Order: sequence, then C-alpha cells, then structure tokens
Amino acid sequence: MRVLIAMDSFKGSCSAPEAAQAVSRGVRSVFPRAETVLLPVADGGEGTVDALVTIFRGEKRAVTVHDPLGRPITAEYGVLDAETAVVETAAASGLPLLKAEERDAVGATTYGTGELIRHALEHGAKKIVLGLGGSATTDGGMGLAQALGVSFRDGAGRELGRGGGELARLARIETAGLMPEARACRFTLACDVKNKLCGEQGAAAVFGPQKGATPRQVRTLDDALAHYAGVLKSQLDCAAAETEGAGAAGGIPCSMLAFFHTQLRSGIDLVLDLAGFDALVKTADLVITGEGRIDAQSAFGKVPAGVAARTKAVRDVPVLAIGGALGDGAEALYGCGVEGVMSAVSRITTLEAAMAGAAPALEESTSRMMRVLKAGMSMGTTA
Repeated sequence: MRVLIAMDSFKGSCSAPEAAQAVSRGVRSVFPRAETVLLPVADGGEGTVDALVTIFRGEKRAVTVHDPLGRPITAEYGVLDAETAVVETAAASGLPLLKAEERDAVGATTYGTGELIRHALEHGAKKIVLGLGGSATTDGGMGLAQALGVSFRDGAGRELGRGGGELARLARIETAGLMPEARACRFTLACDVKNKLCGEQGAAAVFGPQKGATPRQVRTLDDALAHYAGVLKSQLDCAAAETEGAGAAGGIPCSMLAFFHTQLRSGIDLVLDLAGFDALVKTADLVITGEGRIDAQSAFGKVPAGVAARTKAVRDVPVLAIGGALGDGAEALYGCGVEGVMSAVSRITTLEAAMAGAAPALEESTSRMMRVLKAGMSMGTTA
C-alpha cells in the first residue's frame, strides 16, 4: 500500500514536515510494509516557507527587517533554487508579531515584507512566491512598494509615513526609483479571498476589526484606500483595486498588481503544483491530509479541501483527514471528497497540553484510523 501524506502545519504545535512524519509513523505502526510519501504542504499562509523549502530541499535566510510598527526584527524567507524565493507576509508584517494591545490597523505597515523581497531580489531571485496570510496591516501594500523604490507623496511633495491612514494624503505616485530587479521579477501571490480593495466587502471592512480597527477606523481606512484607488486610476490608469483578491492581506495585491508583474493564485493549488502533487497521487492507494483545526472554513481554500479536490480530479482514491481539533461544520469536508475525518485529540485535556503533545497525538490518532481501515479491508465484499 502506498500512502501519500499531505499535511499542513499545526500552528503553534508542529510544522508540516513534523506532522507528516508523525502520520507516517502511525500508518506504519499498523501497516509496517506500507510505503509512505511525505508531502508537507500549506495554503499560502503560515508554514508555506517551511513546506516549500522542505519539498525543494532549499534553505531559509534570516534578515533584519521591520515589523508592522517599524521595530527591527529578524525574519526569514525561503530560497527554493537559484532563481526562486518564497516569502510569507506574516514573517515581517504578521498579526502574531504584535500583542493584542499593540494592534494598529491604521498605522501598521508592510514595509518589512518589502524588505524581505528586496533582500531576495538583491541575492538573485527572479521569481518570488508571496504568501498573503496573517497580516496585521491595511496599508494597501504601500509599505511593501516603498521598500522596493516606489514613492508615495503628499501635496507638498513629502513621502508619506507608514500605515494605511496615510493614504488619505496621497497626491502623487513616482516609480522612477523602483528597483530594476523588482521590475523584472515575476511574482505569484497565494491568495484565497475574493475581496476587492474597498467597500463593504473590502480590506478594511472585512479584515480591519481583527487587526484592531474600531468602526470609525474602518471607515477612515476604507476612505483612504478608496482615495489610493482613485490616484492609481487617474495617474497610472490602473484599476487594480477592482480586481477580485485585491483586498487580501490589507490590500497588498493592489500594489503588487499596480507596480509589478503579478499573478494571483489559490494558495493550496499553487503549493500543490509546485510540489508535483498530481504525479504523486497517480500512484497512491490512500491520501491522508490535515491541519490544526478542521471546521466549516476548512472547505474554503484550506489544505484538506484542496488536497481532496486535486486527488479526486486525478485519481479516485480515498482521502482521510486528521485535525488537531474538530469544530462546527467539519462535516463540510465530506462534500469536498474527504471520506473520513478524525480529531487528533482523543481524551479530555487542556489546550496547552494538546498543543505540546501534537506530534504523538497525531501518530496515535493515525494508528487508530488505520486500524479501522484495516478492519474495513478485512470485510471484503461481505458488507
């Protein structure tokens, strides 16, 4: 039996490679002769760098950049080959970098993400994959673009400060200082939302509150982003703000589409393509996937649903999913091609204990799932 194990990270507990290894041990505890193929994956958010670096046997590089509030931090990006790098927005501009009381949707900047990209470009990258999950920002990607040489000026010709609130003062955009390497680079954005930049379903209205924005600040940010969209249209004849997905990660895709060669892709589909998933599943007898929490959202662009959909499109083999926890709506995965869903938590415990013991719990739950599978296999056609 050949088992393809395509696991996402269990955030705060174990990485995607560690999760895949734990599941493999669980499979082989029941089927010792099984061949397990380990494929750490991600949906474009946290864990994307780790997953792709593992798949490509690449390396991670640490760089001193600035966090969403402009403080120096050390962040990493991945190098997959001589020309390809992968960057996570969350690494330098992520919400987890801030304490709850520090969240500042109006003033937070994506400048640090731009610094990571700049470092990759200066060291030979010609293609960059940018994962958009987990940002603390709503600056329309202005900070990122500034780090790469785009200038945003007010009516007096002064460079705008950090944060989306500053976009309300934008009078002129200058691109003469844009890095030549950035002009030539091909960017692929892992984007799993359809929100446009502005409006009731825009970056500020939908995502601003979780980044600390009050209702009044949401209106302020939406007005500022709408003003930015107007300047892009009037000065550059660019309607990027109207593109589906332009509001992801606080509007990063809007600036990326406006100033760079950029393609938006589903995060999980992008990662599966880069990993060569279709070729691997053609020889698999079983696929096991999973993520830290499986609930109703798992059916929308998350790893389990994406893996199941791609599996069924290539070959009709069973897909099983394991979650660190099962929430309301987990059964939605059955409509995505997943035959069975199991929680890695098998007994009453605390959240802290469950997270600390995630890898052993994954191994144990996989073993239990395999025993059920083995019993089913022994039934033959008698059912």
